[in-house]
Amino acid sequence: MTAPAQSFPLHGPGLRGARRPRVAIVGRDGSGKSSIFRAASSTASRHERLAGIGPAYEECVVEVGIDQISLVALPAIDSFHQPDEVTAVVLKYLLWGDRWPHIARHEAHQPETAFAAPDLLLMVMDATALERDLELALELMQLGKPMVFALNRMDEARAKRRFINVRALSTKLGAPVVPTVAHMGIGLADLFSSAVRTAREANYLRRHQPDCMPSAHILKQLEPIEAIARAPEVAAAFAAPASLLTLQLAENDGYFTQELAAHFPERHAALLAARASANVLLPRLLAEEIHADRHHRAALCYESVSHPGGEGAPPRWQRWADDLFLHPRWGFAGTLAVFALVLFFVFEVSAHLDGLTVARMIEWADPWQPTDLMGVVGRAVLDGFIGLAGIVIPYMIPLVLLLVWLEESGIMHRVAFVVDRGFHKLGLHGGVALPFLMGLGCNVPALAATAAVTQGRDRTVASLLITFLPCSARSAIILAVGGKYLGGFGVFALFMLAPVVVSLVGKLLKRRYPETTPGMIQEIPDYAVPTLHALLANTWERSRDIVTIVLPLLVAGSVVLALLSFYGADAWINLALTPMTAWWLGLPVVLGVPILFGVLRKELSLLMIFQALGTQELAGVLDSTQIATFLAFLIFYVPCVSTFAMMLKLLGRRDALYSVALSVAVALAVAAAVRWPMELAGWLS
Repeated sequence: MTAPAQSFPLHGPGLRGARRPRVAIVGRDGSGKSSIFRAASSTASRHERLAGIGPAYEECVVEVGIDQISLVALPAIDSFHQPDEVTAVVLKYLLWGDRWPHIARHEAHQPETAFAAPDLLLMVMDATALERDLELALELMQLGKPMVFALNRMDEARAKRRFINVRALSTKLGAPVVPTVAHMGIGLADLFSSAVRTAREANYLRRHQPDCMPSAHILKQLEPIEAIARAPEVAAAFAAPASLLTLQLAENDGYFTQELAAHFPERHAALLAARASANVLLPRLLAEEIHADRHHRAALCYESVSHPGGEGAPPRWQRWADDLFLHPRWGFAGTLAVFALVLFFVFEVSAHLDGLTVARMIEWADPWQPTDLMGVVGRAVLDGFIGLAGIVIPYMIPLVLLLVWLEESGIMHRVAFVVDRGFHKLGLHGGVALPFLMGLGCNVPALAATAAVTQGRDRTVASLLITFLPCSARSAIILAVGGKYLGGFGVFALFMLAPVVVSLVGKLLKRRYPETTPGMIQEIPDYAVPTLHALLANTWERSRDIVTIVLPLLVAGSVVLALLSFYGADAWINLALTPMTAWWLGLPVVLGVPILFGVLRKELSLLMIFQALGTQELAGVLDSTQIATFLAFLIFYVPCVSTFAMMLKLLGRRDALYSVALSVAVALAVAAAVRWPMELAGWLS
């Protein structure tokens, strides 16, 4: 039965392409806005300077469900009260983007790159210093733009036994407030979902604008200044919300006041008169009164939504678990523990199951060595089924079960968050970490797992790179042959080729697939105990294609190679492969057939080496250079038929064939890089 297609509720047209909103992250230094941007950013973000001065901003595209946003991290700002040069430039970009109005076109530093004004502000507030951030929030609300607030560092606030009523705070601010722990990725998925929802609502914040205005006794004194700000010629020249321009003219002698004096001297004179009148009637100077009033309103808001207490704190075991998996300093320990668990399954559980099942099947079938055509074909079909069992029983089932358990429990999402920045170097996201580890057991379940956590360009690149990981079959050959003839150091060196090759090929693939992968929000779900039904259902969903996709190719490949051997084509195969085996790799010509048969299962290559050379002691016919060269080539060349079948399903014919060509080219290059220095060292000695 076909599984029902997954559906997403649509609340309007998709926010992609030209409809993609620009979301600017703003906040004070140390609030955590950089952590939020890094957690959501793509594998390549753009760095530019605001009008060529000050610190740079960063920008990238981020996927939020089926929608997208352009995420911009602006330099930190503390307040618009007596702003410095950087804050003034940030305010200009928030207001105008790169389309500066008449009053700003004479300035020496003009916008150097295209920068549309943001559609929505995502302000990051520090839950441990909320009162100060609320003052900045009141100032930012004067911009009249939709806003979403991230109440960050909630873990530290709870550790200090400070309870903050998030719902009450949201009501006070008239905008969504989402609690987050940015350095652990907690709450970020909800934060960006709220940002997308808010971006769909055109006038969300403007209904609440009176909440951010000064107290009534100050508003009375601001009326003459507001009249200046609303004058048609002034409003057109400054292109700023009247409330913001009014307060800037009232409390600051900086940028806006100076521009008013330069362009409208008579209005500037009226401004000075209005200020002087307000200074007489108010207890303090107008600028001081506005600043003190903002501080007072922020304090009242803070006191109304917070109090000492431990309500809402997660259970102690959950805090310990998050420290193990997500803490920025020692959270990597949890990831290493998960990796160790996967490796244990690969080299202990799967290897043990292989010995109990497939090894016995091979031993049972080994006496049957037919000599007639029908018997040869029958044995080839049997070998194909045994090859399938060798994938499904020891590797596919236990490794996919493990992956599903890690997903359902919420652990895999935390691992993906921790390693995300490292995988950015390969142009990928952290979700591919566990499929990569599974590839050390068998590439087939690793590819199946990759299909579940990636799409588009990420899926292609991750699938191509997984084929360069030494699966357990290849590892067995390295350990068996390399350990005997090359020693511990030689085996270690051969295994270290894999991360080097994956890194270099990853850089090559970034050129072939140059489009930038959009940023992705790594969701951090609650911990859960997986149910048996969910484990079995998801394992079957990810494993069932192997029967229909892998088995036919595996059987067909086995039959073709058996027929070639039956009709005595071995010599022709060896002759055809001579340029590769003898000339390039420096190996005996008779090793062509073992190399070719390795596309069924890599273990066959090892068994057929002994048959082709007519001895179980390789040292008598191959020197250490030839053994090292052969093993290096065997690690990376041509994915087995089962892997190729999964590549066909995931990527299509073109990229699957490209994978074969790439693996052969890389295997030849790596083998040459091993052979020639060793031969040179032999000659020199």
